[in-house]
Amino acid sequence: MQRAYPEKPEQVYFFGTCLIDLFYPEAGMAGIQLLEREGVKVVYPQQQSCCGQPAYNSGYDNEARKVAAAQIACLGEERPVVVPSASCADMFRHHYPDLFADTPLHKQALDLAARTYELTEFLVHVCKIRLVDHGPAATVAIHNSCSAQRGTKTAQDAISLLRQMSNVAIVLQERASECCGFGGTFAVKAPDISNAMVQDKCDNLLATGANDLVSGDCGCLMNISGALEKRKDKLPAQHIASFIWERTQ
Repeated sequence: MQRAYPEKPEQVYFFGTCLIDLFYPEAGMAGIQLLEREGVKVVYPQQQSCCGQPAYNSGYDNEARKVAAAQIACLGEERPVVVPSASCADMFRHHYPDLFADTPLHKQALDLAARTYELTEFLVHVCKIRLVDHGPAATVAIHNSCSAQRGTKTAQDAISLLRQMSNVAIVLQERASECCGFGGTFAVKAPDISNAMVQDKCDNLLATGANDLVSGDCGCLMNISGALEKRKDKLPAQHIASFIWERTQ
């Protein structure tokens, strides 16, 4: 069923994610700047931390609930929550309600799920953003995460934003829907399988002849760019928010 989208609000929460906080802060700032340029005030609760997905994916439900409860508390006011990661947005939208089923926090979990939006989804459907590309000609490959494709189902929104870039040509990789092999804790639990998957992904991306790689999930970016670096292959990789912000100022 098609999701119903609200009118553009005056304020939103911004959930920064662990990987943006630690490894890709420029992506978080770009996401905030894109929202602010659209006239939306961004509230960034300093108490926020992890969404709880690593513990949840590893089967530690009690530990995941403790982390998740803290996020529910700091995102408690009735305003949309924008997340620059389909993985974390999917955790809020689909796994928090299950995690808190038959608990006193179930209602709050459902409420948070209903007002959580992945960043590109929010820019396209709520802000109805219109972009003017000031960047040089570029050939870009996009990697949409498993969560964007099958969780939040927002993969098309990232493509829609790139298609607004008049100087950007999008090239399609073979087997684009396949996982890059990161999968959060999967890469730690099954490193050999994870490595084989990311090598396939690198081969397919390089075969496109792209000058740049963009993705909406920093876990995928970290995994793919790390593998490319070890192979000594060059394909600059950016979060889509950073890519768009740099080209549209």
